Amino acid sequence: MAEFFDRMTDQHIAFVERQPVFFVATAAADARINLSPKGMDCFRVLSPDRVAYLDVAGSGNETNAHLLADGRITIMFCAFDNPALIFRLYGRGVAVLPQDPEWADLAAHFTLLPGTRQIFVIDIDQVQTSCGWGVPHMVFDRERETLSKYHRQHGEEARFAKYAVRTQSIDGLPVRNPTRAPQQQQQ
Repeated sequence: MAEFFDRMTDQHIAFVERQPVFFVATAAADARINLSPKGMDCFRVLSPDRVAYLDVAGSGNETNAHLLADGRITIMFCAFDNPALIFRLYGRGVAVLPQDPEWADLAAHFTLLPGTRQIFVIDIDQVQTSCGWGVPHMVFDRERETLSKYHRQHGEEARFAKYAVRTQSIDGLPVRNPTRAPQQQQQ
C-alpha cells in the first residue's frame, strides 16, 4: 500500500543515504520520457523538502532540457535488500551550472567528479513509499570507473567542444550547457 508525505522524514533520509543507485524520470510535452539510472555517490539531501544530485556528462542532456521545458521530475530509489521499499520523490527541478551564482554553495556538498556538468536541485512536492516486494534481492559490488576514466582521458577541451554543438535534446528541445569548468572546492 502506498503512503504519501509532504516531506522526507528522518527514516526516509537514512534510507536514501544508504542507496548506491537511484533513477531519474522527466518529461516534456511532445518529447520522449527520459528515465536514467544514477550512481557514483552523487545524491545529497539538502533538507527534508530539497535534494540535489551531481550530473556528469554522458550520452545526452535530456534532464536539463525537460526541466527547462516543464520542470517536473521524479526520483526513485528502491531497496535491493531488506526491508523491501520503493521510495519516490516528486518535485520540480532546476539545473545549476558552474557559471551560476549558486554553484559554489551547492558544489560544496559534493566531491566533483571528472566530467561534472551541472547539479540538479529538486524542490519536493510529495514523497511516496510503496512495498517494493516485486524488486529482486541484489548485492552492490562496486561503482564503474569507465565514465570518470573517459573524462580524465579526453579532458575539458573535448568536453566543451561537444557542449558547443550539443545545444538541443534528442527531441530538439534547447539545453543549457556549462560555459566554464567547475572548480574543485578546497578540502
